[in-house]
Amino acid sequence: MRPDSAASSLPADDAATLASIPDCEQIDLLLPDMNGLLRGKRITRDALEKVYRDGVCLPMSLIATDITGNTVEETGLGYDIGDEDRICRPVPGSLRPVPWSPRPAAQLLLSMEDAQGGMFEANPRDVLKRVLARYAARGLKPVVAVELEFYLFDQRMDDAGRPRTSINPATGLRNTSTQVYYMEDLNDYRGFTDAVAAACRAQRIPADTAVAEYAPGQFEINLKHRDDALLACDDAIYLKRAIKAAAQQQGLMASFMAKPFADQAGSGMHIHASVLDTEGRNIFASPQTAPADALKHAIGGLQRSDQDCLLLFAPHANSYRRFVLNAFVPLNDVWGYNNRTVAMRIPHSDEANTRIEHRIAGADANIYLVTAAVLAGMLHGMEQGFDPGPPITGNAYDQTEIRTPFWREAIGAFMGSEFIREQFGTSFQHIYGQQKLKEMHSFYTEVTDLEYAWYLRAV
Repeated sequence: MRPDSAASSLPADDAATLASIPDCEQIDLLLPDMNGLLRGKRITRDALEKVYRDGVCLPMSLIATDITGNTVEETGLGYDIGDEDRICRPVPGSLRPVPWSPRPAAQLLLSMEDAQGGMFEANPRDVLKRVLARYAARGLKPVVAVELEFYLFDQRMDDAGRPRTSINPATGLRNTSTQVYYMEDLNDYRGFTDAVAAACRAQRIPADTAVAEYAPGQFEINLKHRDDALLACDDAIYLKRAIKAAAQQQGLMASFMAKPFADQAGSGMHIHASVLDTEGRNIFASPQTAPADALKHAIGGLQRSDQDCLLLFAPHANSYRRFVLNAFVPLNDVWGYNNRTVAMRIPHSDEANTRIEHRIAGADANIYLVTAAVLAGMLHGMEQGFDPGPPITGNAYDQTEIRTPFWREAIGAFMGSEFIREQFGTSFQHIYGQQKLKEMHSFYTEVTDLEYAWYLRAV
């Protein structure tokens, strides 16, 4: 096949991307599952036109495999239906180069269809797409930006199989200290941050800020805001892949696990969101002394849906280790201006850029589902006119009832939630709920080292 013929059925943006990768040999077809893991196939360039024309078949059960990669039969997507394939089609405009690949390569996001060729209700990207359609029907458009925290570890685990903080490339010493926003940490890890920046430029990922965070080897990279929430989430998917690849090239391992160390900070995913009207005006724009009704109502909606959606914000057993006191993790549902102890923070900005920073989700969550939950909660609040109460000034931990969330309770709240059923559909609620229920049962059948330490000799 001639190089230009492979691009004949591609959208213009994707054809231009393909042309910019000389001698491209392979394309990774990526389907984000409910846990946010990337599943799919690797094809040759010659097969790409057929994928755009006909789609590619993948098992329907892939969407809801558990965190270990096993089919969750309780979802009804496995043996009950003969583990059927579904057509997955390229997401137009998502073809990007893979600059770290040893061979010229590209990557392409896929979206799974249902049996009739429409949206598959359990596909995370389509969950968000349906929420955005409700905004569009009201003449509204969300603006979204994503912040991701993560750790850089030594690629080699310790003798007990636990992660070790990385060795500082500049000093040759293992990281043990915490220096938040410390510029020397960024300088010491310049090889890594430069590799991530280069990958972002090559893939048109609008990353703009990197900071050293609250724990040894912990960093945060922020994405610029977009008025297309789907693209903002696509960017985050590609950013996570780029971070992991850049770390591996530097002899490191990047992890978005919510709480790797009991005595160090967890890693969060913060969603910044505002809403534009048909004239492109931010309906949250307002002074701190007189917050806009739309802003207050959106926060009120987030408050009333946070327990229903907690399983989307904290999907794994380890996610709940992150919710500890005095770690800048919200243990409440309150809001405030320029305050990192609340769940819904209004960052310091000029009035025109007033936005909500949602701080509950962990970095281990599915970005599409977190964003869908945040935007659905905001819209519900604006439609119902919910009152969020007054903003908190000062330390919210001292002024509010401390909540300690648990995985089992979050699963129960999700599976029984009328809000989840109305906003995301019964099929999604069933499939995601059963996936998490199976993971919880599997997790709690394991016997841990701590149990041996506490009970083996004592009882």
